[in-house]
Amino acid sequence: MTPDMAGADIRLSDDEFRSLDPATGDEIDRFRIHDERAVQTRVDRARSTSAWWQHQGATGRAEHLRRWRTWIWRHADEVVDLLHRENGKPRDDAFIEVVLTVEHMRWAEENAARALTPPKSGPGLLFANYTTSVEYVPLGVVGIISPWNYPLYAPNSSVSFALAAGNTVVLKPSEYTPAVAAWYVEGFYRANPHAPLGIVGLTTGFGETGALLCNSGVDKIGFTGSTRTGKKIMEQCARTLTPVLLECGGKDPVVVAEDADLRAAARAIAWGAFSNAGQTCVGVERVYVVGGVRDKFLTELRRQLEQVRPGSGDDATYGPMTMPAQIEVVRRHIDAAVKDGGQLLLGGPESVGERYIEPVVILDTAEESDAVREETFGPTVTVRTVSDVDAAVKLANASDFALGASVFSRRRGVEIAEQLRAGQVSINSVVAFAGMGAVPMGGVGESGFGRVHGIDGMREFVRTRSVVRQRFSLPGFELIALRRKAHVLPILRRVLGLRHGR
Repeated sequence: MTPDMAGADIRLSDDEFRSLDPATGDEIDRFRIHDERAVQTRVDRARSTSAWWQHQGATGRAEHLRRWRTWIWRHADEVVDLLHRENGKPRDDAFIEVVLTVEHMRWAEENAARALTPPKSGPGLLFANYTTSVEYVPLGVVGIISPWNYPLYAPNSSVSFALAAGNTVVLKPSEYTPAVAAWYVEGFYRANPHAPLGIVGLTTGFGETGALLCNSGVDKIGFTGSTRTGKKIMEQCARTLTPVLLECGGKDPVVVAEDADLRAAARAIAWGAFSNAGQTCVGVERVYVVGGVRDKFLTELRRQLEQVRPGSGDDATYGPMTMPAQIEVVRRHIDAAVKDGGQLLLGGPESVGERYIEPVVILDTAEESDAVREETFGPTVTVRTVSDVDAAVKLANASDFALGASVFSRRRGVEIAEQLRAGQVSINSVVAFAGMGAVPMGGVGESGFGRVHGIDGMREFVRTRSVVRQRFSLPGFELIALRRKAHVLPILRRVLGLRHGR
């Protein structure tokens, strides 16, 4: 893995890089580019403290997480300011990210024991003289590679769950938001000063540092980010058969049915498409609206966007583009949409500035356009007029990406949702699932595999181990023997004939 070309602006040398404010270009802090030795040191330290952490048990680990969560909340203003400066999102949105972080951490700490209670099992008729049990065993050391768009919430979705499950963690944040990650990791030790170093570790750098983490001997890699980088992660991990959890990109659709509450739909879609400057993997990128309500929907959508504007002040709706290279992707997709027959309802090529992008709404561009087929990850949305819901579902499902989806319908929401190919679906809302610690979240197809959050997310960080024990022997009736008694198979045939033959 190699860093994006945009990384040249933040790389100071072979050993050091800097974090910048995307709104001003001002330097926030400097960080080391960790080499193989530095990465391995952190993984080895995590390995050395693994037994101590597991020995705390679910209750002890939950108490550590509780103290950490409380520390984060009491210092929320600090990280809100840091999120605003390093990631660019408005302070109100940064505060919501803190809220989601502590809520998900609380779910992990309170539900780990229940989530990791194994199911009851039985040996079956053939081995009735045995007892069986299933155990969920911590993996050991988990490497987490996290994105820049939600630099507190996104890593926490895996870190806190992996810790609650009994693992130690080494976190590698995006090179664009290392300061938030450093604050997050430091908070664990400030809240738990007695804990040994290594329970949560931090390694920083570019793509090559992530590759080193993949091949450092960790027991699993959890990755959140683009599909392109996810494939590189998977390729690296294949060299050592390190299992991976990939939560990748999306091109999330919304179906607006003829019986939808159009005002509610427009309000939710405006938020889903433009909050965080559209830099949300489960954000809204495509809308399919039934023709009979299309004009009313567009009127409502324009009304919702009248006062929306980017900026760095407290009155801004959303902030700058965090990663400079993404601006060119947005520009290319707008140009492609127009070239491929799209009509500009709002904004256009002139909306793309050096740091900020004004809202862009594009109507009825060809489905083959890059603007529809590829993840844009910016403040744009395409709206397609369809004849009916069936046509909308067909187009929504035609994407290679299948992360999230939404449907707006007063009467048919569940029916339509069941037809959508996606890892999660919202009915009469968008993105709500991402805020629920109990609800698993993950993709299908190009959007990755595995789950974060919920019981499924907790079990991503354990391995299943089966234990069977012979309670007593059955002399003369052993099945597991090189030489069985002559009567064993005839009796077995007769008994199983009654069981399976009728």
